[in-house]
Amino acid sequence: MGVCPTIETDRLVLRPFRDDDLVDYFAMEDSPEVRTGLGTSDEFRKPDAFLKMAAWLGQWELRGTGHWALEERNSGRFVGSVGLNQAEITPLDWPGVEVGWTLHPDQWGRGYATEAGAAAVGYGFEELREAQLFSCILSDNSRSHAVAQRLGFRLITEKAVSLLPSLPIERHQIWALDTYLE
Repeated sequence: MGVCPTIETDRLVLRPFRDDDLVDYFAMEDSPEVRTGLGTSDEFRKPDAFLKMAAWLGQWELRGTGHWALEERNSGRFVGSVGLNQAEITPLDWPGVEVGWTLHPDQWGRGYATEAGAAAVGYGFEELREAQLFSCILSDNSRSHAVAQRLGFRLITEKAVSLLPSLPIERHQIWALDTYLE
């Protein structure tokens, strides 16, 4: 398929993960707000964060989808991850290529999730030629619901699913986007 591309927006750089992202990536994933928003297991540790970063890079190589490390253009500071996930989960639980975003809570409220999400949506439609994109968000994650709405996604269903084998079954809202909105 190929390697993870680098994309620049007005304020952000979406780039492949590097080994030196691990401390910042784990700090983001380990924050109480992100753990709650993603439904992350209490057993998630730094080695799990490393495996998650490696899995994103591997997914880029195998499927042409994955998450980017997200950094501020001006400072080079790691602020989160965003991307396209084509998970290997039973089709009933996973509707298709998912757009997802996770930012360190210190970066919330700056519009970064929407800006980076728009770049991921553009890549999904323009480069991958997907007809429809999805976002699977925990039902009580209102901040991510707001990002999905700003990106033009519409809520299509809510159901109890486990998005990864390591995660419990929880209620998720499934959002869909049929056309790219600039």
